[in-house]
Amino acid sequence: MTDSSDYVPPKVWTWNKGSGGSPVTSLNRPTAGATHEKELPVGHHPLQLYSLGTPNGQKVTILLEELLALGHSGAEYDAWLIRIGEGDQFGSGFVAANPNSKIPALVDRSGSDPIRVFESGAILLYLAEKFGAFLPTEAGSRAECLSWLFWQMGSAPYLGGGFGHFYAYAPVKIAYAIDRFTMETKRLLDVLDRRLADNEYVAGPRYTIADMAIWPWYGGLVQGRLYEAAEFLSMQEYRHLRRWAEAIGRRPAVKRGRIVNRTSGEPSEQLHERHDARDFDTMTQDKVAAREG
Repeated sequence: MTDSSDYVPPKVWTWNKGSGGSPVTSLNRPTAGATHEKELPVGHHPLQLYSLGTPNGQKVTILLEELLALGHSGAEYDAWLIRIGEGDQFGSGFVAANPNSKIPALVDRSGSDPIRVFESGAILLYLAEKFGAFLPTEAGSRAECLSWLFWQMGSAPYLGGGFGHFYAYAPVKIAYAIDRFTMETKRLLDVLDRRLADNEYVAGPRYTIADMAIWPWYGGLVQGRLYEAAEFLSMQEYRHLRRWAEAIGRRPAVKRGRIVNRTSGEPSEQLHERHDARDFDTMTQDKVAAREG
């Protein structure tokens, strides 16, 4: 690793358009709003999801697939692909659905007036309340679930924008930044591991939206799917977290939700758009045909 020790902050910051690191972060800018006109497509289901199969996007598709598995037909959804590397999140339609220009964004068209919901934690809470599932109703249990849900939302910048960016994507490897965010990431992993030593699920004995929020990030990290950092972070230390991550990952709805809107990894784990449950069957048939061909 190398350190960048010659940078002196200017008196007034100005935007250097060439900085960023990855193709996605190079699209970032210091202003909000749409950069171009582009309406969002609308499918036939009550719920319209505009997303990408990153950990934040997976949270919502996992919940939707879990709701459908419980028999909530009103949770049928269209999942439209938002290619953030191409700037889709800055189209006028997406900005109308999420003024923060981040995936995921949900539009609920089941009522007389469409309802937009943005921020993954808000979407999970909205859907859990709408369908009365995966969110405890007893005051203490509900508080525990929501505490862990917002713990994930609060910790995500340290894991993703902090550790993930400086370890995997930053154009310059800065020892101070990597060490700082690695230490915090390992502390967060230890928080979870200690919690799961005495609890089957994060919020207690029941599987909830807290697990669905945390698993794509921390489950992906402990199972080696994020930043190729499992060895660097000594993931073998967190045996309770690994037990939980493996159990969640075996759930059929989680397996389906994890691949919706996914554009990276093995082609067999990518379902770019989902408009019907049969899309998973078609995907399986395509994989069989490819093997036989």
